[in-house]
Amino acid sequence: MTCVGLLGGTFNPPHRGHVRLADRAREHFEIEPLRVLVSASPPHKDVDVDADVRVALTRLAFPIDEVVRDDNPYSIDTVTGFGADAVFLVGADQFAKFLTWREPDEILEHVRLGVATRPGYPHERLDGVLSQLRRPERVELFDMEPVPISSSEVRELVARSKPIDGLVPQAVAAEIERLGLYRRNSGYS
Repeated sequence: MTCVGLLGGTFNPPHRGHVRLADRAREHFEIEPLRVLVSASPPHKDVDVDADVRVALTRLAFPIDEVVRDDNPYSIDTVTGFGADAVFLVGADQFAKFLTWREPDEILEHVRLGVATRPGYPHERLDGVLSQLRRPERVELFDMEPVPISSSEVRELVARSKPIDGLVPQAVAAEIERLGLYRRNSGYS
């Protein structure tokens, strides 16, 4: 039985790790459709690149999925209304901080969480979070081979005029180049 998948993030820029997470979750949970939610103004970080530019980049990374701008500052506001069978996808590092999110127990009333773990990740950190939730059964861990890429690493490489081939989808790399994103003194760093 298929379910709606939700993948949220800043996507500044989207990279192959994001795409791999979506692909692996699609297989594991039989996700159809996947909605990719680009956070317009995340409360936990400053983002110099305009949300609409990040949406355009994310559409290039996820050409078959629905990519939308998410103007909600908090995940609890984002997940409301998708249905209790929807799966909100997060990485293990994000889930380790889940108790610091706004209304984590309420999030689990609205959606299930799909948590991507990697071999060797310390599960006791995740177990500690699970033990403090009202509905830990609404959280499902799934394995994913690590993809050692971060958006901050991609931005830093571009700022230093280093290649990002293989780190982001080719269409994303071409658009970053065309727009001059993440270059020093570009206004988008």
